[in-house]
Formats: sequence, structure tokens, C-alpha cells
Amino acid sequence: MNTRLLLVGCGKMGSAMLEGWLAQGLKADNVYIVEQPEAAEKLAASYGINGITDVADVPQDFIPQVVLFAVKPQVLPDVIDAYKPLVRAETVFLSVAAGKTIEFFARHLGELARIVRAMPNTPAAVSRGMTVMCPTENVSIAQRDMCETLLATVGLVSWVEDESLMDAVTALSGSGPAYIFHMVEAMAQAGEAAGLPAEQAMLLARQTVIGAGFLLDASEETAATLRQNVTSPGGTTAAALDVLMDQTTGLPELMTRAVEAARKRSVELAG
Repeated sequence: MNTRLLLVGCGKMGSAMLEGWLAQGLKADNVYIVEQPEAAEKLAASYGINGITDVADVPQDFIPQVVLFAVKPQVLPDVIDAYKPLVRAETVFLSVAAGKTIEFFARHLGELARIVRAMPNTPAAVSRGMTVMCPTENVSIAQRDMCETLLATVGLVSWVEDESLMDAVTALSGSGPAYIFHMVEAMAQAGEAAGLPAEQAMLLARQTVIGAGFLLDASEETAATLRQNVTSPGGTTAAALDVLMDQTTGLPELMTRAVEAARKRSVELAG
């Protein structure tokens, strides 16, 4: 991996990606990271990369192929204008900042900027993430490939061409880990209500979700088939699924309402 990369911000997400890139052979000399002074020094010492505190410190002979914004969304408006001098045909601006639209970047960087908006989720921190990306029309195939290669180090990657779909992406996979965590909480509470000690109920709930996730990942079967494989007609699982799959009060209706509420809020925040 010989991509020349400028990484803006290196918190949890940035660090997870950086470790993945270096493990896959990205040359440390090809990476510049813009961070606070103490963090920049620590990163340089830990990874052997070039840690700087200002984009103005990037050497003039270093032309980044990818400028990746991994800072918090509320920080971007204060720092992004400084990156406008880097706009050129050979540079793509890739953002993992939640809620920041392509229009936001175009307004600050100019219409000529090549921009890819990405929405990863928190399992990226353990290289099990789901990232969806949306490019501007002027992003080349080679630049799309570079962006995909970079983000594939922390999980799976998918693309959408219509940016309005990013609100649905945010609602489903972006916010989705929280839904799973809450399901674990709810399962544990149900176990307690059925008579199990609290600690044991949480252990059973956690491991059941973890194990089911691994099984889903390892199997070639669909989620529906795996569900059916666990369900004996007239058995205990079937009794529970009669409640969970009720079309009026069950999980499908509840999840549809939850995802739609998140999608609407994503539209509001982006606007």
C-alpha cells in the first residue's frame, strides 16, 4: 500500500485505521497526521509516522493522494478552510465525520474538490465495522479504490451514489450498534424477570448475541434461514418469536419506527 495519506485527527477511529493500514504495509513515510502537539509527538514515536500540528507543516513536495478527515464533526468548521490549498485533481478528500454533507465540504473546499463522504460505525474499532461511502461525480475509479482499500482495513465497505440515502445508512448501520447493545440490556432484564441472577442473565445475553453474530458471519445461510434452523414448530423459540414477530406490536414494526426516527433526525442535523 503506497498511498500518500494526510490523516486529520487520530482518535479512536483514526488510530484503529492507522494500525490497520500499517499492518497491511502502508509505508510510515507516506503518512502525515495532523494532531495536537502532545498527540502528534506520541504518534510519531509510537508508529514512526510524521506527526504535525498544522496543515501548513506538510512539506511542499508531499502531495497527498487522500486527505482523510477523522476529527469530530463540531471541530471541522474551525479547521477545514486551511485545507483548501490542497485541492487538486490527484487528491481526494475522504471524511468519516458524521453528519457533514458533501455540500459542506464543497462550500469550504470549492466545487473542484473531489470528495467522498463515509459513514463508518463503532465496530470499526475492532476491525468489524460497516462503512458506506458516497462520492462526488469527479472522484475517479482509482480514487474510489483507494478510499475503499483504506476503509476496508476496519471492516466491510459499501457505496451509494445518492447522498440522500446516507441518512438511512446512518439510521441503520451508523446507529445500529446501539440497538444491539440495548437488545442485550433488554434480554438480560427479561432473564432477571424469569428468575436468573442479574450477573448471570447479563452473561447469557451478552454471549448469546456475540455467538449469534459470529455464527451469522461464518455461515453462508441467510439470517432468516438461521432463525428457522433454531425454531422447532410448537417449541419454546417459536413461542417467543410469535411475540417478537407480531406485525403490529413486534420487533419488525418497532425497528421500522426506530430507524425512521433516526433517519429523520439525521436529516434535521444535516440541514
